[in-house]
Amino acid sequence: MITATLKIDGMHCESCAARLASLLSKEPGVREAPVSFADGAARLRFNPRVVSEKRLVEVVEQGGFTIVATKL
Repeated sequence: MITATLKIDGMHCESCAARLASLLSKEPGVREAPVSFADGAARLRFNPRVVSEKRLVEVVEQGGFTIVATKL
């Protein structure tokens, strides 16, 4: 398992954060996907053998949000 922090732009409320957390947590290999509206970030624990960081970025973008930065 590795941990990544994704700084996200485009969240306007707690509902946005909850929706994004739900999308991310549905991906195979994602163990934890808490998203904070206040911090504008998702802190993910995932298995890189199952899901790539690139795929997680795609999920965020397909959800209508923008990645500002990533940190592994």
